[in-house]
Amino acid sequence: MTDFQILLASASPRRRELLASAGFRFQVVPANIDESPLPGELPRDHALRLACEKAAWTSTHHPGGVVVAADTIVVLEDRILAKPADPADARRMLRDLSGRAHTVMTGVCVRTGGREDAWVEETQVEFRKLTDADIDAYVATGEPMDKAGAYGIQGGAAHMVLRIEGSYTNVVGLPLAQVVEHLRRMGC
Repeated sequence: MTDFQILLASASPRRRELLASAGFRFQVVPANIDESPLPGELPRDHALRLACEKAAWTSTHHPGGVVVAADTIVVLEDRILAKPADPADARRMLRDLSGRAHTVMTGVCVRTGGREDAWVEETQVEFRKLTDADIDAYVATGEPMDKAGAYGIQGGAAHMVLRIEGSYTNVVGLPLAQVVEHLRRMGC
């Protein structure tokens, strides 16, 4: 293995915590891109495009490193549930997720030199039926406001999740085992 510098193209504290927990040393270099969906863009394509655009931006502005870029979205019936605009929006999202299954998709792009490895990791998540009191109490914590789908599985929403199928760390924001495997395949 060669010596390398990982550049995390994200300001997400959850992604930082996950990479650090795996023993990686890295520099945080958030990408400056427009994250708006394109007209008619499918959720999976959206997550992958954003991850690749973040990796490209970071590679261009900080050449010479290994870039890890990701974008996580929550998808309910082909509809992207982004970060809530306000507490009322968070309540609406949580009511929509209540008692139902949804998909968490993370587009990931690992880029070094002229090589790029990109994929979308999907995890199925099922919520228990939530009461208005459950939703109001969670929204009052402020936690949902900076999270796709208005919840954080690793925090106060843990009790809302009945089951998951797939990568837990993907739901947190970075499919760590898969990222490590891709980095190894690229010689890192």
